[in-house]
Amino acid sequence: MADSFKTHLDKQLDAIRESGMYKAERIIAGPQGTEITLEDGSHVLNFCANNYLGLANHAVMRESAHKAIDDYGYGLSSVRFICGTQTVHRELEKRLADFVKMEDAILLASCFDANAGLFEALLTAEDAIISDRLNHASLIDGIRLCKAKRFRYENNDMNDLEKQCQAARDAGARYIMIVTDGVFSMDGIIANLKGVCDIAERFDAMTVVDDSHATGFVGTHGRGTPEHCGVEGRIDILTSTLGKALGGASGGFVAASKTVVDMLKQKSRPYLFSNAVAPPIAAASLAGLTWVEKADVERERLQDNHKRFRAGMRDAGFDCPKGDHAIVPVMFYEEVLASNMAKQLTQEGVYVTAFTYPVVPKGTARIRVQLSAAHTAEQIDQVIKAFSAAKASLDGES
Repeated sequence: MADSFKTHLDKQLDAIRESGMYKAERIIAGPQGTEITLEDGSHVLNFCANNYLGLANHAVMRESAHKAIDDYGYGLSSVRFICGTQTVHRELEKRLADFVKMEDAILLASCFDANAGLFEALLTAEDAIISDRLNHASLIDGIRLCKAKRFRYENNDMNDLEKQCQAARDAGARYIMIVTDGVFSMDGIIANLKGVCDIAERFDAMTVVDDSHATGFVGTHGRGTPEHCGVEGRIDILTSTLGKALGGASGGFVAASKTVVDMLKQKSRPYLFSNAVAPPIAAASLAGLTWVEKADVERERLQDNHKRFRAGMRDAGFDCPKGDHAIVPVMFYEEVLASNMAKQLTQEGVYVTAFTYPVVPKGTARIRVQLSAAHTAEQIDQVIKAFSAAKASLDGES
């Protein structure tokens, strides 16, 4: 590497550090859970994982993964269409499709891969994609890889969505695809899927929902935002992950009609050029899915937990937008303040992360707290007290 280029990068990194937007990895020295051990041996309460139902280190997942190593081996050293598909992969795909009420599903290494390979495989320059402004980075990157015309509507704004659909029609689009997150992960906002579907039907458009922050725990039976919003059967394509509520390891999927899934198996580049999901993960995910289907008590507890946290934080004077999801943003707006709060909270025994630009827009820095069904009421109350103590400590330093 040329010295001048290294110097160029060092200056950029120094500027990121000074702005309070540097994202340092913090190392955990043990399994995921509501209480975790850090590299220095300290123990803290964990309130920033996607472990919504507490499955990441659950016995059902560990035992299934151990058994699968004996039954299927460790890895496949192959992509799916060559010699990387086992019976466990197809069984998982069928179960996932049934769970989200779709005809079929295709399993990939991650939901990022699912989204990256989706649009290019289905659409051409003759078509149009209309994307919510706050969609996840994987959707944005997947859309960039596609030659379809791009339109963007303001977050959850149905009036603007309708305008963009008309603009796509006026531009001569052959097929129109409306794309939205089911839950916008930085804010915990649930998409207005009924409004999206109503507009899509008026314009003869297709609908795509990334339900990563909903599958398994949103909706009465955990089937995600389509169930929650009452639009099951009206969503054309649903993408999601195994890496959050369904066990927290890796793997993603696209659920859709058999025709769409078959086309993705022919043309989706992440499917064609990436190794199959490891057999222990696929088998454990199957076991986890069976557990999730019966997890009514855990889903109810998760609702109670995030409502308790929101109410307590508002009573303590913190800025927490209203919401009906286990993601609860605590707004600080200033990057340095959010970063300092997160550091101070670690000193108070609470593990959270500051979210700053470019993960969120400039001037909207926050600490994103994520509740789990595994959190106790006592832990939640302890975290609220820790936020107040951290704020008081920082106020005393200023």
